[in-house]
Amino acid sequence: MSKTKQGGSSRLGRDSAAQRLGVKISAGQAVKTGMIIIRQRGTKFLLGKNVKKGSDDTIYSMANGVVKFTSKTKKLFNGTRRTAKVVSVELATKTK
Repeated sequence: MSKTKQGGSSRLGRDSAAQRLGVKISAGQAVKTGMIIIRQRGTKFLLGKNVKKGSDDTIYSMANGVVKFTSKTKKLFNGTRRTAKVVSVELATKTK
């Protein structure tokens, strides 16, 4: 006689695919219009010049140029302050 019950297939073990969030283009790299710079949930990174935010909080470029990251102090609703990272695209200068 068996000590344990019959082993069946488990109902566990399913997992969803990773969301692949994070910085896609580093500071100093060149971008073209429409390229994704950061995939995020919420506003971990704030918008600077020449970038826009998609409906899923993705930050993408609105002009050809070079990615630049800066930081600034942001005041929250409860009066405290936090240092926020700002993403912007510096326009590419035309050389003759």
